[in-house]
Amino acid sequence: MKTLLNIKIDSAIKEKAKETARDLGMPLSTILNAYIHQLVRSREVYFTSAPRMTPELEKLVGVAKRDFRNKKNIAGPFKTGAEMDAYLDAI
Repeated sequence: MKTLLNIKIDSAIKEKAKETARDLGMPLSTILNAYIHQLVRSREVYFTSAPRMTPELEKLVGVAKRDFRNKKNIAGPFKTGAEMDAYLDAI
């Protein structure tokens, strides 16, 4: 059985949330239902303002970490900003 849940929310935020849900290809009600199910299952609530990395950025960071471990594609350390600038101008 389904029931109706009424909540009060700022209309501008509601419109932004609906737009975001639409961009993800689903109605806002589906997303809210999923969040409520997660709340019930985990008995935890998470709030964050930290942005998440996109999959593309995660891949680039992974490549950079691997290069650093293998001492590839790295430069420096530089003793001065001028030394760094000179290096960057030369490449």
